[in-house]
Amino acid sequence: MEREAFERALAYHCAPALVGLRCACVISLSSADYPALPRVAGRYTRLLERRGVRIEVLCRCESRWLLLVYRPELLEAHLQGREAVSLLQRRGYPTGAGLAALLRHLRRRLLWREGFPHEIGLFLGYPPEDVQGFLADPGGGRCKLCGHWKVYHDVEGARRQFARFDCSREALCSRLRAGMTLSQLFGVRETPAAW
Repeated sequence: MEREAFERALAYHCAPALVGLRCACVISLSSADYPALPRVAGRYTRLLERRGVRIEVLCRCESRWLLLVYRPELLEAHLQGREAVSLLQRRGYPTGAGLAALLRHLRRRLLWREGFPHEIGLFLGYPPEDVQGFLADPGGGRCKLCGHWKVYHDVEGARRQFARFDCSREALCSRLRAGMTLSQLFGVRETPAAW
């Protein structure tokens, strides 16, 4: 696995979470290309958690890994909102048990073969009303805007967020293209370790 390719993929798909504009992002990576991904995710978590970022494998589904890049404090606060709690409770989540329990339940839901758990949008910081809108309209045919997620309510607010997310992606990716590493970008010292 090439370190630069992994960091570029993280920056491209997860920049808003890495820089703190969003509580979380997911990225799907080939298990053939990244056979040691759990170990690598752990290494990056140790590196970036000093800056409030965690990276965890949510599941290995068929030939892909689903990786969650998140800021625990932001994610927990988002999931404690009244509308988010209500939606999660209706889906069987243990809402009073803390973030770790919610993530365990999400992992189990991802492995069930009864369809994709679209409430994952709550874990990615999507507005609860948009998650509820998508659950009621699974094809997204009635959404008002399609961008980083399908928007059913605050279109102008979502457009502003999408623009900030895109700027964060471009900023991180351009610095990586210029030769920087994620540890340099986040001002953390790496301990020598074999990649």
